[in-house]
Parts: sequence; C-alpha cells; structure tokens
Amino acid sequence: MAPEIKYTKLFIDNEWVNAKSGKTFEAYNPANGSVITSVAEGDKEDINLAVAAAKRAFHRNSEWRLMDASQRGEILRKLADLIERDSEYLASVESANNGCILQFASYVMKSAVRNVRYVASLADKIQGDTIPLDGDMFTYTLKQPVGVCGLILPWNVPILMFLNKVCTALAAAGANNLKRVTLELGGKSPLVIMNDANLPAAVAFACRGVFTLQGQICIAASRLFVQSGIYDQFVQACVKYAQSLKIGSPSDPTTQHGPQVDETMMNKVLGYIQKGQKEGAKLMTGGKRFGNSGYYIEPTVFADVKDDMTIAKEEIFGPVQSIFKFETIEEVIDRANQTNYGLAAGIFTNDLTTALQYSKHVEAGTVWVNNYLAGGPQAPFGGFKESGLGRENGLHCVDEYLEVKTVIITQPKQF
Repeated sequence: MAPEIKYTKLFIDNEWVNAKSGKTFEAYNPANGSVITSVAEGDKEDINLAVAAAKRAFHRNSEWRLMDASQRGEILRKLADLIERDSEYLASVESANNGCILQFASYVMKSAVRNVRYVASLADKIQGDTIPLDGDMFTYTLKQPVGVCGLILPWNVPILMFLNKVCTALAAAGANNLKRVTLELGGKSPLVIMNDANLPAAVAFACRGVFTLQGQICIAASRLFVQSGIYDQFVQACVKYAQSLKIGSPSDPTTQHGPQVDETMMNKVLGYIQKGQKEGAKLMTGGKRFGNSGYYIEPTVFADVKDDMTIAKEEIFGPVQSIFKFETIEEVIDRANQTNYGLAAGIFTNDLTTALQYSKHVEAGTVWVNNYLAGGPQAPFGGFKESGLGRENGLHCVDEYLEVKTVIITQPKQF
C-alpha cells in the first residue's frame, strides 16, 4: 500500500504554495508504474520568489543572521529529532518514489539523522585565525557565509543529499553572475581484488557495491578487477550472489532487489547490456527485464570485460557488474586510472604494502580497503577529475559555503 502523500506544493518563505503557473507533474511508483501523486512544478517565477525570500533571511539584521551560532545548531538538532521521529514514514515515501528497497530507505533515514546532527555540531565551531603579519599590524581572518545557495539534487537519495547541503549552508549562516559551484558527479569506480583477499568478504562487498539501489549510486563498484589467480572462482561466486537476490516489491521487507527509477532508465540500462554482449563481453547471468509490471532488470554479471568496451568506460547506473582480469598491482593501478572519472575506488588484500601503494596512486576521492561503501558524516566525500568539485561531509563541507575575509589593523606604536 502506497504511503499517504501529505505535501505536494512548493515551500517558499515558510509557506506551502502552488506554482505560479498552476502547473503540476505526476510522480510514478517504478515498482508498478502507478501514479503516486501530482506535485507542483516550480518554474522561473517561483525560483525568483524563493531567492528573494532567502535574500531577506540572509540580510545582516535578519533573525537568522543575528542568532547565536549555538542556537542555530540547536535548531538543526531539532530537525534531526523530527526526521528520526518520522523516519518510518519518510522511508516508505522514499521507497515508493524511486524504487529503493525498504531496508535501504530506512538506512538512508538513519544516515540523514546522523548527518544533520554532525553538521549541527559544527555551527559554533567555524573559526578564523590570527596571523603574524610583518610590521605593527594586528591581522586576523573571519569566515563568513557566501550567501543564498541554489541546490540541485539527485533522485536516488534526495532526502539525504538535500539535508546534507541545506543544513551545511544553514550552519554557516547562509548572487551574482560569477557563481561558485560545488559538484558531486558520476563515477566509474574501480574495485580491485588481489589473490590474497578474503574471498567471501570480497565477493559480498563487490556485489553489494554494484547492486545496491539497483546500481543507481554514483560510487557503484562498476569496474571489478580480479587478479588472475582467483579470477574464475571469483566470477562464479559473483554469479551465484547475483542469482540469489530476491527481486520484488520495494515495500516487501524481504525484497533485496527493486526496480530502476523509471522506464527510460530501464531501457537505457538494457541498451548498455546489449552493447556489452555485442562488443564481446561474456554475459554470465541476468541481462533481461524481469516481469512485465514495473521497471525491473535482473542483476547482471559480465566476465572477460576489456578496457575499451562501452560498459567499461561509460557510467551505466544500473545493476550491471563488469569483471576484468589483471596480473600485477602496477598494471591494475594504471588501468584503474584510465578513466575521466575519479569518485571512488577500493581494494581487497591482506598485504599492507599493496593496500598503501594502491591507496596512494589511485585517482579517486575515496578509497576503501577491505570494505566498500563505508562512510559517515565525519569523512569528506567528493571526486577527482570529472567526478566533481569540492567536498561534502567532514570539516571540509562547511568551507564550500564560506568566504575568508582578512582584516589588517594598524597598531599604534605607543599606548
């Protein structure tokens, strides 16, 4: 049963309002294609109203700007408490909206609570420096908010991403034509499995790393490099794992694999699977649409993938595991870096030297060793190369929303 949708209007200047144009759009449940609700469709006029309201709230004499930093933190902590209170309902809405299984949606809500509380703790810890400038000068820096921010969010974990960005801006107490931009973009993340890896653990993490949310995550382990000594055994284990996943309704607590977000995305992923087969990759399992209702794709495993194949180079954003064979750590580092992306990477090995060598030289914003997808609000997250600009989470996240102002005061020679 679909959850009750309580709010479908735009939230502008602390009020729920219709779009000025009166337009709406329909939101669909990807598990069965049914309409969940109609939502107000914001346009340029609505954005202008929202920006004007935000500018008023940003004025130096506004209630928010004059509020003690510690009090801003308390308000954000209250928000976290409310999310925690309604987490079950929010998870059900998230699941119905994008097809993620209920277990994953519940995890997202818990992560959102942790992230908001972490950012709330930073509200009164934004500090400047004193600088020993030459001469009779007293020099210090202030960190001040950049101003009104516009946020464009993904559809796969929108609640978590929205709260991360908005609460960070609020903790900082926060437009012109020269825009400051932070971007968290796509990836084609390499996960390396060495011969000496813990095989059961590596298989489980590798498969969860690409099949979580049906592959619709930017950090999916979509390039799986397996050393030759365990390659055949590892491929068979991945096939077995993929075949074991229970496909079904996201609202069923026992479901392990849900639908793609919509029909367009389903067809796009199926197109990539066809390209993989056409270019010579070996389809080991899956590769087809599952059922006739909803936008489900079977968990898919390709073996014998080559670096120049389309499925090796382009972000698929679907449940497609591409497995490559390699011989040496030097070789695989070079191959891992042969991409325009650099969001995440991982390695499974019991050799500390190998782990450190890979972590140092792989070009990625996050590197996991003997795990994959681990994280939390304390750890900075972002990408190298075309995977983005700036960092979210950790102490670095607030810096993206701050200007550093240097103040230099001439000190009198005599008192």
